[in-house]
Amino acid sequence: MMYQALPVPEMSLKPSVYETDFYAWTQEQVKLLSEGHWHQVDLKNIIEEIESLGKQERQQLRHCLGVLLGHLLKWQLQRTHRSKSWLATIREQRRRLTIVLEENPSLRPYLSEANAISYALGTDLVVQETPLDYNDLPEVCPYTLEQVISDEFLPE
Repeated sequence: MMYQALPVPEMSLKPSVYETDFYAWTQEQVKLLSEGHWHQVDLKNIIEEIESLGKQERQQLRHCLGVLLGHLLKWQLQRTHRSKSWLATIREQRRRLTIVLEENPSLRPYLSEANAISYALGTDLVVQETPLDYNDLPEVCPYTLEQVISDEFLPE
């Protein structure tokens, strides 16, 4: 029995606007959505971009916590090197963290998990910026989440 090959549909090798000019793609999608042309919207990529935005907010939260935790560790473990710059960074990261949480209150339940993840990032910062090594640092975060985010807390 002989089989006849089915015709293969031609696929466009031309890159989409999404791939070649992201800004133009966003403007096109906004126009389509605002004009009610739902059937022409690039739904697959819109879903991907919205998901990516959510991930970016979580990443920003972890980044702020990591820098904050690193500077709290430096403050605690290098008393003789304490500086106005470290204090300013601690305050700045707390402010950034507050802003992220005010703009995204649904991230609050993620704070404990983010704090644990961010502690590793904070230890990396300490090792990069000081003579301290990983074995000089506590294995787990020595501060409660309440201490980390409190404007009043500085480790001794």
